[in-house]
Amino acid sequence: MTGATIWLTGLPSAGKTTIAYALAERLRAEGHRTEVLDGDEIREFLSAGLGFSREDRHTNVQRIGFVAGLLASHGVKVLVPVIAPYADSREAVRKRHAAASTPYLEVHVATPVEVCSERDVKGLYAKQAAGEISGLTGVDDPYEAPAAPDLRIESQHQSVDESATAVRALLAERGVL
Repeated sequence: MTGATIWLTGLPSAGKTTIAYALAERLRAEGHRTEVLDGDEIREFLSAGLGFSREDRHTNVQRIGFVAGLLASHGVKVLVPVIAPYADSREAVRKRHAAASTPYLEVHVATPVEVCSERDVKGLYAKQAAGEISGLTGVDDPYEAPAAPDLRIESQHQSVDESATAVRALLAERGVL
């Protein structure tokens, strides 16, 4: 089986993780070896001790990209719902995958900040508005949206199932299913 890294990038509360888990469930049911590298879990275990400076965010993305590439090289479909706010960090991961001839697909979950703020799954937007935190990606810290992702999803206009179906269709189109 062909492995691949599918990186879902977007703002906090855009729907990245929800879409990734919905797709993972579907892919597993179809018999594909699938893993989700959840950004929150990675921060807790693999990247514990890193902060949210540009350098630390880059290091976090590179670590996740390394693990994703390793799993993908062994036939696993790796879903990576991680903000990865900087284009150069994502591009470095893409290049490392290309050098290893490992498929890498970038999905931009392009949910507007206003919708993300309404969803506020983790309460981050409320904390930022109250002055309790700073450095929130897309609000008071930059988010560099992909200029040419392999797929752009506007999760505010479709269901989670429709979003997962769109990513699955991309995987089929690119020959990794």
